[in-house]
Amino acid sequence: MSERTEVSRGGDDCRALIPLPIVRLNRVTIIVGVVLAYVLHAPLITTALFVIVALAAALGRRASLIYQVGTRVFPTAGGGPEGEDPSLMRFNNALAALFLGVAQLAFALHAPLVGWIFAGFTALAAVVALAGFCFGCYLFYQFKLNRSRLFGS
Repeated sequence: MSERTEVSRGGDDCRALIPLPIVRLNRVTIIVGVVLAYVLHAPLITTALFVIVALAAALGRRASLIYQVGTRVFPTAGGGPEGEDPSLMRFNNALAALFLGVAQLAFALHAPLVGWIFAGFTALAAVVALAGFCFGCYLFYQFKLNRSRLFGS
């Protein structure tokens, strides 16, 4: 669903795509973090995920810990891999931050079941995205297609 072009090798070109291995790392980090938090009964792990994802959503790749780790673990070589549009990645991270933020609120209000449900929705969306259907991508493109109907010209 994402627009694919060549990945820039330098600078902070906002049009340069996020390499797919880093996109997958982002999804795997969310899944592992939520599952680990649930198994260890440690909602603070979801708090750490919330901070990491919220920073990436708000400030982009320069503030994304996952992107910084990914560029060192998966260095681009040769002609550059396929990638994902940075605005799509920020939108997906914003959705994850929203759900993890609601989970944090629920944990703080002593409603752990609600917190785990919202954290679980975030992990489920990441699992489904790894399987091939990105719900956030679908919402992003529907919004792009219908924004004139929603907000006028």
